[in-house]
Amino acid sequence: MSTIFRRKISLGVVIGSRAFFSPAPCKDARDDVLAKLGIDVVTLPFEATANGAVQSIADADLYAAHFRANADRIDGLVICLPNFGDEIAVAELVNRARLNVPILLQASNDEVSKVSVKDRRDAFCGKISVTNNFWQYGVPFTETTSHTSDTWGEEFGRDLDRFARTCRTVKGLRGARLGSIGARTGAFQTMRYSEKLLQAAGVTVVTVDLSEMMGAASAIQPDDPALQATLTKVKGYGKIPAHIQPAQIEKQARWTLAVNRWIADNGCDASAIQCWRSLQDNFGCATCLTMSMMGEDLMPSACEVDIMGALSMYALALASGAPPAILDWNNNYAHEEDLCVCTHCGNYPKSFIGDTPEVGELDVLGETIGRSKCFGAVKGKVKPGPMTYFRLSTDDRRGTVKCYLGQGEFTDHPFAMDGGIATTRVAGLRKLLRFVTQNGFEHHVAMVRGHHADVVNEAVTRYLGWPIYHHGAEPEPQLHIPNRF
Repeated sequence: MSTIFRRKISLGVVIGSRAFFSPAPCKDARDDVLAKLGIDVVTLPFEATANGAVQSIADADLYAAHFRANADRIDGLVICLPNFGDEIAVAELVNRARLNVPILLQASNDEVSKVSVKDRRDAFCGKISVTNNFWQYGVPFTETTSHTSDTWGEEFGRDLDRFARTCRTVKGLRGARLGSIGARTGAFQTMRYSEKLLQAAGVTVVTVDLSEMMGAASAIQPDDPALQATLTKVKGYGKIPAHIQPAQIEKQARWTLAVNRWIADNGCDASAIQCWRSLQDNFGCATCLTMSMMGEDLMPSACEVDIMGALSMYALALASGAPPAILDWNNNYAHEEDLCVCTHCGNYPKSFIGDTPEVGELDVLGETIGRSKCFGAVKGKVKPGPMTYFRLSTDDRRGTVKCYLGQGEFTDHPFAMDGGIATTRVAGLRKLLRFVTQNGFEHHVAMVRGHHADVVNEAVTRYLGWPIYHHGAEPEPQLHIPNRF
């Protein structure tokens, strides 16, 4: 599992206040936020400033210095305005801290019965003053669900959870390392991408020749404890048909161990593998099971050296904390307008499928070159439930990374095809496919169980600055979104 999933998200916490408003809500807001987060928090002690808040340039300097000193720990900032807040102090704190991380800006509700000079908060208005200054400074930030909310309320708790996952997604994508194992198969020009555009976006691609990996797998000693542990894991991952020979299973375990070691040695977060047919012809196994097992451990791996697919899968894993899969937009479903069938040979993580899968042989390739060379395909029909889909691509004509995003569901419609099968419903499917075909996107798409498009969309539009089409979402009213990339 990638390091980013093992460590807690760490958020800097700031309480903004204006001195001539009541200071009483400041401590309550601070206590509420610290109690809700349940994650690693970076902030100064309450006693460091009056009311534990930032309400002057001196306070802003103090907090900015503390945040700079802990910059490696901070994944995002939570700024709460229990009253109007000092907009200049808040804006200068962000400007001087120079963290370049996502920001969640919260403002508290007034109570209708408490709007006297002594009790009123005016955070409804103060938030607009802070956001106006953020605009002037070119600082992007994340909104709460409602313009104002209660720091003790469930809605704000959900906002904090969503924001933490947004921070994880932004941090993960900005520094992602992708392993490219093997050369792109000659016939698959659709998998071309720009490594330089990825590097400009902070994503590094590490390459290795497939022959080196096959050599490393062959060199593993039979008594290597790690091989025995991998063999046990392979045998327990799914239902293996009785006709599969022990030598085939051991070969699959060798390949899996070699890939896992290379991924770890090179610090990769996700990978893409030349899955056919050189590996089958020259080593004698498939790599689907290896990719499935890595995906189950939140280290997604894409077929056909689809690096952009691997990055798309990684984005969904970051946003959801769940194993994603790479699929083909593959078949129509009779004359159903919003139904289609998404498939792949057999690389889906088992929890993505939802049932214990069969681990057998590749069907299509096995018919061509012999099934004995093709053990390692994970087979099963994906169980019904909500899903999110996402696809990143590099656009050399425009010099940017681009993407599309949306939500739908897996259904229980029958479909008698071998491999990994996902009958899929997307509202307005024809409109989506028209966008895909007219904008040069690939036939591969990443999917994950559950609805997580809000997190991905926020990360991409607010903080990464990549052009996106969010299918089915209401377009955000805008003149321009400031970004300070």
